[in-house]
Amino acid sequence: MSFLERLVRERRADVAAARAWHPFEQVKHAALRAAMGRGAPRFVDALRERRASGRLAVIAEVKRTSPTLGRLGEIQDPAALAQRYQEAGAAAISVLVEPRHWGGSIADLRAVIPAVRRQVFHRDDQLPDVTELPVLAKDVIVDEYQIAEIGAAGAHAVLLIAEALDDATLARCVELTLELGMDPLVEAHEPEAFARAVRSGAAAVGVNARDLREPARLDHRRVHDLAAEVFTDQLLVAESGITSVEDARALPPRVDAVLVGTALVRASDPAPLIRALAEVRPARSLA
Repeated sequence: MSFLERLVRERRADVAAARAWHPFEQVKHAALRAAMGRGAPRFVDALRERRASGRLAVIAEVKRTSPTLGRLGEIQDPAALAQRYQEAGAAAISVLVEPRHWGGSIADLRAVIPAVRRQVFHRDDQLPDVTELPVLAKDVIVDEYQIAEIGAAGAHAVLLIAEALDDATLARCVELTLELGMDPLVEAHEPEAFARAVRSGAAAVGVNARDLREPARLDHRRVHDLAAEVFTDQLLVAESGITSVEDARALPPRVDAVLVGTALVRASDPAPLIRALAEVRPARSLA
């Protein structure tokens, strides 16, 4: 059994247990209520805005552990870490929800979302401007129930792993994500799965350099091999293994955003790396 197959089996068992306590329709109703109050920003809009300026969009990740490296750091306050990312210039925040192998939780997601929503008062204005970063929830999604849970928590976007979902389930998950006012980011590692991601209807697709079947396997060339498959109007996110500005500069010009977690969590101060990555200017521009 591959690591990804194990992940899928575990999350299916988790969903079955959760459904016994809270029916799907109840959770979906809560997610629809959350969607009514969510409003802007949209995840894809935040990435497009950053790329329209000619710069790489940085999605900075909050995660406690890694299947390959174990515990990454002592994150006592995920909200405070997300705020540091925001202050450094991240375009969006990613929060791990998967509990066993990445140490994530819905609680971390709920803590981070309000933390990166701030009111800025101006001297002559009675009403404040609200600045907010969109938050991507990362889990091994195997069922629509998880998407409803994430939506109820207030997330702006959901990661979907193409290799973990058959065509019908992927289509339903993309549809529900959009129905609940969120954006799907559909990722893949294998070429066939990536082709399915591109065809899924998602505005943002990702290439994961890490093969989740064997997490120790990292292929930095994968994004180069697959970048040309992306539709012109789709956003392309490079995921995993990006630890430096040099890594980002080596990406193909078609890449619009990078998702960085381990390097930030392990850094004593993540701000310099975020600032440096946010200044990388790939050749392609959406302006």
